[in-house]
Amino acid sequence: MSPTNQNKTTDAAPTASGRAGPPVEPGRRTQVLVIGGGLAGLAAAIRFRREGWHDFLVLERGDEVGGTWRDNTYPGAACDVPSHLYSYSFALNPGWSRSFSTQPEIQAYITRVSRRYRVRDRHVFGCEVLSARWVEDSARWEVETSRGLFVADVLVGAFGALCEPSLPDIPGIETFAGKIFHSARWDHDSDLEGLKVAVVGTGASAVQIVPAIAPRVAALQVYQRTAPWVLPRLDRPYSTLERLACRYVPFYQRLVRGGIYWAHEAQAVALAKRPALMRPVGAFARAKLRREVPDAALRRRLTPDYRAGCKRILLSNTYYPTFRQDHVTLVTDGIAEVREKSVVTADGTVREVDALVLATGFRVTDSPTYRRILGKDGRSLGEVFDTVGRQCYKGTAIANFPNMFLLVGPNTGLGHNSMIFMIESQVNYLVDALATMRRRRVRSLEVRADAQEDFSRMLRRRLSRTVWNVGGCASWYLDKHGDNTTMWPGFSYEFRRITRKFDIDAYHVTTRGPQ
Repeated sequence: MSPTNQNKTTDAAPTASGRAGPPVEPGRRTQVLVIGGGLAGLAAAIRFRREGWHDFLVLERGDEVGGTWRDNTYPGAACDVPSHLYSYSFALNPGWSRSFSTQPEIQAYITRVSRRYRVRDRHVFGCEVLSARWVEDSARWEVETSRGLFVADVLVGAFGALCEPSLPDIPGIETFAGKIFHSARWDHDSDLEGLKVAVVGTGASAVQIVPAIAPRVAALQVYQRTAPWVLPRLDRPYSTLERLACRYVPFYQRLVRGGIYWAHEAQAVALAKRPALMRPVGAFARAKLRREVPDAALRRRLTPDYRAGCKRILLSNTYYPTFRQDHVTLVTDGIAEVREKSVVTADGTVREVDALVLATGFRVTDSPTYRRILGKDGRSLGEVFDTVGRQCYKGTAIANFPNMFLLVGPNTGLGHNSMIFMIESQVNYLVDALATMRRRRVRSLEVRADAQEDFSRMLRRRLSRTVWNVGGCASWYLDKHGDNTTMWPGFSYEFRRITRKFDIDAYHVTTRGPQ
């Protein structure tokens, strides 16, 4: 692999057998191909261009950059990471309007950054990846898309974790005659005004949706399987003076950002090192619940039965008070079936419903995209994960998948800090890997299975002591094997340290002959 300033084209694309396949159109043969134009894919594209590399493309199935922030446009959508921390380190935004930004403001920031760094010309929008196959004979990736064939030396998976909606398997749901949509695919043409609405789920999206739509609907039913822990959302507008200071006072915004980062980083001690320290957090959350929900019976149903932090802790000042409204009902009996105009719970109660909002999260550990990426032995990433679990070296490289890197891969999730910090850490590793491949004339590299297993063993050992594993809950952090393959078990700066330099000794390497 040798990133250069020139796009190279070939007359034919290699097939899985190594023979020439269909002709590749000019511009569709590139050295690095990135799947996904969200925060991770955009960060990679910007870094490539800043390094002087231009022979790359980003395939994005949507019509704009932004990923989850482009797709999640539901009422009340906002970030639960402070604004000054939820931005690229190289593109701070002095114009944030408040301490926790809303979806439109974040999406506008992402779009603005893509224009500022002039990488939109390297994006192919409206291009969905149908399959990606490693071709051993030519040491290249052959990628079939909704817009034809692309061929690349290196594949970067930046398709993210919160992109594929998880749809509930409820008997009869296909017969529902009213409006129905997932929170990440909000139907803005469907007016909920004056309707009887059921929200299924009580996770991060639901906690924002429920208070936002409650004033508009005639009746609101919230179907809860597991109660979440909810803490105050310390949100406020920034003053004009604060915004001016961020824009014009040297280093002011970076000092603010640094203070926020280290304050949040300290939370990893309780989450990942000393779970017993989460008990005061639980006590504080219970006190908040007592203040905001006077009804003791309702309060009991809203009280989690697991340790705070085991699942994602949510931030809201309006969620609990919403249940004090007469037209809002909390339903804790499981859904038995959905009928044409109603929802039936396990206790036999039938409730009329005009619209169903599925706030049921995402397919994090079993993304459909995994089934579309085929490694050197013909098995898909999904098949490999089904067999051995979501093992991944430094959240980035996977045995059996040469010349492929993941961004926001397994065990890179955080419960205490900004994922953009983790993304930038992985991009550092990726860029150093590509530079190493160029310098050493590497034809292909693949992480060694023993290095991957050693890393996975270290993760399992460290995760066994975290609140996510000992907190007494079943969460979306766990894969089908019951292993936590989502969260990083420590400080984010520890991850930054291990991804600072590419460690080629952990990889099998083949090189190209002299030119």
